[in-house]
Amino acid sequence: MLFSLLFSCSSYEQFEQLVEESEIPSKTYKSNFNQTWQAVLEIMQQYDISVKNQEAGVVKTRWINNTSQINFSDAFGSKEMVKAAQFKLVINVIKGYRGKQEVSKVSIYRRQMIEKDFLQGWRLVRSDGILEKTILYRIERILKRESMIKKIEEQKAKEAEKELF
Repeated sequence: MLFSLLFSCSSYEQFEQLVEESEIPSKTYKSNFNQTWQAVLEIMQQYDISVKNQEAGVVKTRWINNTSQINFSDAFGSKEMVKAAQFKLVINVIKGYRGKQEVSKVSIYRRQMIEKDFLQGWRLVRSDGILEKTILYRIERILKRESMIKKIEEQKAKEAEKELF
């Protein structure tokens, strides 16, 4: 009886972890891999990057301290203050095709850790998803901006070509 109770709790925890991992924020863009990769790098300039591998399509940050942000947001709720908080971002960019058009998919995983006191140690907590969605939105805006610039340049080139002939 005790064994089945312990086993069911651990399998629920495993299930919960799998569900959380499957909810990793991601977005597919109608841009090629190189354009999307450049947009990701532009956004990630403000973070301390530990790994940047274009062939694998992976960008990872070092641990970033966000204790003040966690404590500020929790100040208006009923949660206790934390002693320390840090997070790490892992961004994957993959190439794909939708019909004959090349597309790229960006997934962002945020590993958030908090430490309430030194006795409990570091504990993994679920991300609220706001930062990930914000980064995905910013990537989309950069890609749209670059697309608009490209269209304007093409239009100017056509107009210049017409003037020559």
